[in-house]
Amino acid sequence: MEEELQFIYDTAEEGMQNAMERLEHELARIRAGKASPAMLSSVQVEYYGSMAPLKNVANVNTPDSKTLMIQPFEKGLLEEIEKGIMRANLGFNPGNDGKVVRISIPPLTEDRRKDLVKQARAVAEQAKVSIRNSRKDANDEVKTLQKDSLSEDRAKDAEGVIQAKTTDYSNKVDELLASKETDIMTI
Repeated sequence: MEEELQFIYDTAEEGMQNAMERLEHELARIRAGKASPAMLSSVQVEYYGSMAPLKNVANVNTPDSKTLMIQPFEKGLLEEIEKGIMRANLGFNPGNDGKVVRISIPPLTEDRRKDLVKQARAVAEQAKVSIRNSRKDANDEVKTLQKDSLSEDRAKDAEGVIQAKTTDYSNKVDELLASKETDIMTI
């Protein structure tokens, strides 16, 4: 019985951890005025007839907080990288000097910052929904065990453990969101 409960706890925590990882990834993609290689994570570049992620064909660096520098592994990819950035529709205007592609990150307007905060909140809410779904699945498993042979007291204790994990992860989501909001709104 203990092994089954531990498996339920571990499965719930794994689902919650996956939600946090997705949240961190999505928040990293939201531009906060500072240059970050994660801003280009959705860029695909044509490479020998097939599409490849930018990170597979070039190094992306941030020489300063307002510039992204993309250095292709092969010089012939400069134009393809520029095209890929334009196709990704990120609002960037890339330029190359024959060796690297540079992108100057324009400052954000107040309205754009507010839109980005809304976007961050929506992503955080999706993470919370995912966490609550993990809790629901775990509680359903506990109820199934209770029908088989688990005592009512043990079931209540198990639900308490699961709720504690849920609360912990929800608080982590709130902390990440607050940090990102501060980052976005800081000029």
